[in-house]
Amino acid sequence: MRHYTLPEDFFFGAAMSGPQTEGAWRIGGKLENMWDTWSNESIDAFHNRVGSYVGNDFMARYRGDLDIMADLGLTSFRTSIQWSRLLDANGELNPQGAAWYHRLFAAAADRGLEVFVNLYHFDMPTYLFRRGGWESREVVEAYARYAQIAFREFGDEIRTWFTFNEPIVEPEQRYMTGVWYPQLHDFSRSLTVRYNISIAHCLATERFRQAQAKGEMRDDARIGLINCFSPSYTKDDPSEADLEAVRMNDGLNNRWWLDIVRDGTLPADVIETLEQRGQRLPHRPGDAQILQLGPVDWLGCNYYQPSRVQAPDAPTDSYGNPRFADAYVWPEARMNTSRGWEIYPKGIYDFGMKCKRDYPGLEFFISENGIGIEGEGRERGGDGRIEDSYRVEFVRDHLAWIARAIDEGAACRGYHYWALIDNWSWANAFKNRYGFIEVDLTQGYARRAKRSADWLKEVVATHIVR
Repeated sequence: MRHYTLPEDFFFGAAMSGPQTEGAWRIGGKLENMWDTWSNESIDAFHNRVGSYVGNDFMARYRGDLDIMADLGLTSFRTSIQWSRLLDANGELNPQGAAWYHRLFAAAADRGLEVFVNLYHFDMPTYLFRRGGWESREVVEAYARYAQIAFREFGDEIRTWFTFNEPIVEPEQRYMTGVWYPQLHDFSRSLTVRYNISIAHCLATERFRQAQAKGEMRDDARIGLINCFSPSYTKDDPSEADLEAVRMNDGLNNRWWLDIVRDGTLPADVIETLEQRGQRLPHRPGDAQILQLGPVDWLGCNYYQPSRVQAPDAPTDSYGNPRFADAYVWPEARMNTSRGWEIYPKGIYDFGMKCKRDYPGLEFFISENGIGIEGEGRERGGDGRIEDSYRVEFVRDHLAWIARAIDEGAACRGYHYWALIDNWSWANAFKNRYGFIEVDLTQGYARRAKRSADWLKEVVATHIVR
């Protein structure tokens, strides 16, 4: 078997989020976020009726979980501050929420773990959603103030910050596909949300630069954005219409955010096509100047699957929304049948090459990558540990393509696996398990290493992928 070696300074870590792990949803002055509210109002929408309340019990178990990370040799992990825990309903600091994050960050530092902090992970406080959510510029300003408070409160503890995780997801899941509450199918509203999140990112980046200038941040502080960047592919013998679908799919999902974080602009060709289809952005005077505040210090790339598209078979969907592309099923696709996602490790290489070619100088790391499997507890060894060779294969193949991308000049600096420890995953709850570490719901959320954890520890120690 061929071996691949990653650079000595290439870092390994884990990715998680506050709303998916912390639990303690009503403790310490925390307000309801949209997941808490949906859990309370429509618990049947969640797999096995498991709502957001406990996460994976991280607030109660964080010291042990940090010990697991350190024992595996990881040097960093990414989590998110919950807006609904850090601030009260008046938009002021909640001392109990702040104290929790100070404890977490100190405990991580004691174990030699750097915390990467993300400010928003699909978890808007409910009272702000009821004021219009991301459709409201008032809420955009509230987010900028939240970011400013977080920078001031934790600026001397945290080096690495991110404004958003996967900003393409909420516009799609909440406003277009009807998967998440409020389960809408409205492209125009989705576009407004996408645009306002873009403005919110830029305003938060401005607050970060201002905090740096005031000396409120560490001297080496840096800020970025995390998105699920999936290279766009089509048929082997595409028509012009298929290539047009690729252009718009790539433009909306990838270039939109890459252009903001590198150049402080939006892709002009995408805006032109939107306008030709009757879709106009909710521009305000001065927005062009705000967008120019968007460039970041580096980027997080979440990669799970490629995006394969073809020309749409109709110009609009059944709700009257414009269609720019239809999904294309590649005949040679290898699938994770638990998620219905294609496994295509080369896509992570293709993204690295795209950055090298089109966005030179933009450093990035793989901020999420992982495989979720339903019912994996059925396969156990004699010692009771889950046998998950498929997870080793998945991560090994992706790391091999990362190593090749680095060898060919991609500025990829590290890798965070999602999720090191099984966690609650939105409406799917604990249906699909991602972790190297099992969470046993029948034993009070007890942790147990899966067989793959042994392999991960060796890779982290040696930087050799085999």
